[in-house]
Amino acid sequence: MTEDYSAFGYTGDGTAEDLLAWALDRYHPRIAVACSLQHAVVAHMASRIQPQVRVFSVDTGRLLEETYECARDLEQVLGVRIEWYFPRHEAVEQLLRSGGTHSFRASVQARQDCCGVRKLEPTRRALTGLEAWVSGLRRDQAASRHGRGKLEWDGAREGLLKVNPIADWSTEQTREYGRRHGLPHNRLLDRGYTSIGCACCTRAIEPGEDARAGRWWWELDGHKECGLHVADWSI
Repeated sequence: MTEDYSAFGYTGDGTAEDLLAWALDRYHPRIAVACSLQHAVVAHMASRIQPQVRVFSVDTGRLLEETYECARDLEQVLGVRIEWYFPRHEAVEQLLRSGGTHSFRASVQARQDCCGVRKLEPTRRALTGLEAWVSGLRRDQAASRHGRGKLEWDGAREGLLKVNPIADWSTEQTREYGRRHGLPHNRLLDRGYTSIGCACCTRAIEPGEDARAGRWWWELDGHKECGLHVADWSI
């Protein structure tokens, strides 16, 4: 079923490619693709439509080796250059001095503080000066994402459009697209990982577990989100 996004000025057929083509035509070069380095689906779509599109990723300082390998393969296959953003070293130093290397295990708030320093603040800088950005968010990834639209206003910055072209795709659709186009993916996805972040906060899931169970598994309550894909994330 086609979703109505005419309020955003979009009246296309609602497919991922059509939506992305509209966004790139309307906002390039003031638009960028955020790449989480789990798969290359959205980056591939965007680079086929607009070869000069910006693709960025955040290195939190604690990424898994397989994530760096995925980045390398993605650049080679797609012919793009990933723009890396890093946390401010002063903020990381203060975080470790005040709470230690594993302060994020102390509470949900402490973990969110760590995510704020290592991921949200670098993302804020990556989005500075843009009018729109593209993510690979999907509704089937977590209960907290079930109601997300393919087009929405970023909750943290007034007037910034967030484009989620594959929001209605399933995990299998995403994998099939990658196989069909011979795209690289994070090898951890073949080893039971369903959501990949920092090495200290990510594990493979067990049979029957929720797809987000491998993220911050010591947290029993609350949404399994870093804050980037919630309506009210802030820096």
